[in-house]
Amino acid sequence: MTDFTATRARFDLPEGVIYLDGNSLGPLPRGVAERVAQAITGEWGQMLITGWNKAGWMDLPARVGDRVGRLIGAGPGTVTMGDTLSIKVYQALASALELRPDRRVILSDTGNFPSDLYMADGLCRTLGPDYALKTVAPEDVDAAIDESVAVLMITEVDYRTGRKHDMGQLIAKAHAKGALVVWDLAHSAGAIPVDVTGADTDFAVGCSYKYLNSGPGGPAFIYVAPRLAEAARPALSGWLGHEAPFAFDLDYRPGRGVERMRVGTPPILQLAALDAALDVWEGVDMNDLRARSIALQESFIARVEAGCSDLTLASPRDPEIRGSQVSFRHPQGYAIIQALIAEGVIGDFRAPDILRFGFTPLYLSPEDVTQAADRLCAIMAEGRWDRPEFHARAKVT
Repeated sequence: MTDFTATRARFDLPEGVIYLDGNSLGPLPRGVAERVAQAITGEWGQMLITGWNKAGWMDLPARVGDRVGRLIGAGPGTVTMGDTLSIKVYQALASALELRPDRRVILSDTGNFPSDLYMADGLCRTLGPDYALKTVAPEDVDAAIDESVAVLMITEVDYRTGRKHDMGQLIAKAHAKGALVVWDLAHSAGAIPVDVTGADTDFAVGCSYKYLNSGPGGPAFIYVAPRLAEAARPALSGWLGHEAPFAFDLDYRPGRGVERMRVGTPPILQLAALDAALDVWEGVDMNDLRARSIALQESFIARVEAGCSDLTLASPRDPEIRGSQVSFRHPQGYAIIQALIAEGVIGDFRAPDILRFGFTPLYLSPEDVTQAADRLCAIMAEGRWDRPEFHARAKVT
């Protein structure tokens, strides 16, 4: 059994704060600051450019990729790190479209994160008027998969409501219709059990600064199924995706396997942070994590619904089709969240009316959840959210 008291002790959490926003930005694990300081002063500071060899910087994307891969059911050598999630979405989509040259449709859903949809739309515009992004309601995705679809691009867990797609079912349907699948695991990796190999997914992408706690702007990851890795041509043919970067050939030759999905210079300091943050996962069983997450969510929902009649559950009632977050609706959701933050409970707001709370068992206790629900209900009962300072919109919500 996973010892969640021990994992909680591995985080440097501010005193007096209950953090329910790890689904947006994970907190700082102990040891990360020291590891980054070592990378700055001991490696960059002392080794200078020789750090690429002496400190193994060039190998970090693959080595850390393997560590992330273990959390998503990916085999060694099938995940690499670097760039942003939007870049990895673009790469995966472009490669998948090229592998289905007789088709022109990317299918996604209206619950997908807007950035994914922006990248897909931009790619279609670049390729020409024959290409199109088609979106349907999340519950209609299965029925919309037909022989016209080249690529199904889906985020497993809806960033607003926490609704979870059935990965295995959608991949099986897409493959039966001849389509490839790009799976966004931004709200899945480190939050719920994932098995990209067992589900037979084609491409998977995700960020590392949410449940994996790599820090703001942490690097993204991309997985390519081994059966496709040598056939997928990288649309962004970056220098470090070349078969022999330091041969300085003028002609591009893609690297072996997922290594061809490397683009630019890897973010060494952020990779060092992620590498240290992943130590937290030693000894963690993802099934234990999932069970604990559901228990925390169910407790929160019951307590909020019992004491806050003005809030409406936006997440699925069934925990089996919910990720690791709970969302409620209220027309004044932004102000309510600001009032809650002022009282030491950090959640976040998503337009137009979503109060969003992430449940990360690595550092959240049942007592935290009880206190958070009670403070929220007190704010609602006493109308403490209705103050001018709580209505003033900040740049980041």
